[in-house]
Amino acid sequence: MSLNVAQPRKPVHPVDIVEQLAALNDWIFDRSALDEISISVDGRLSQYDVTFTWLEDIEALHVSTAFEFKGPEARRAELRELISIINEQLWVGHFDYWLKDNVIMFRHSLLLAGGSEPSGQQCEALIKVATEACERYFQAFQYVVWAGKSARDSLDLAMFETAGNA
Repeated sequence: MSLNVAQPRKPVHPVDIVEQLAALNDWIFDRSALDEISISVDGRLSQYDVTFTWLEDIEALHVSTAFEFKGPEARRAELRELISIINEQLWVGHFDYWLKDNVIMFRHSLLLAGGSEPSGQQCEALIKVATEACERYFQAFQYVVWAGKSARDSLDLAMFETAGNA
């Protein structure tokens, strides 16, 4: 079934709004194409390259944050298991493992059907969701890849919070 709904032109390109946000926050960014921008955002554990892509055909602003996996091939199955367990806990977005590029990626999209425009607050929220997910689970990925831990043990170790004062 095909819907023939008129799609109004967007007065402001969604990636322009992201670029304005990056400039206001003095973030390093690269606008590689009309429909794409990459922003460097500092986290506690790593620096994240957050990429926004405007997907015209589905009217969605896609955000992704990736970090490379250069660990041993033998750890890939456990890495996929960890991603599956993590994704069960996420309310928005998800992690993927792109075997071809050896990249772990957090992805999420903001649907803007019918000519809606994203606000700076929405774009900032997308960045926050992406970087917080990466920060929250970064160590679990490291435990699986470099410490040889199981997916469940890695997640438990990464989520362990110390209470009280020493």
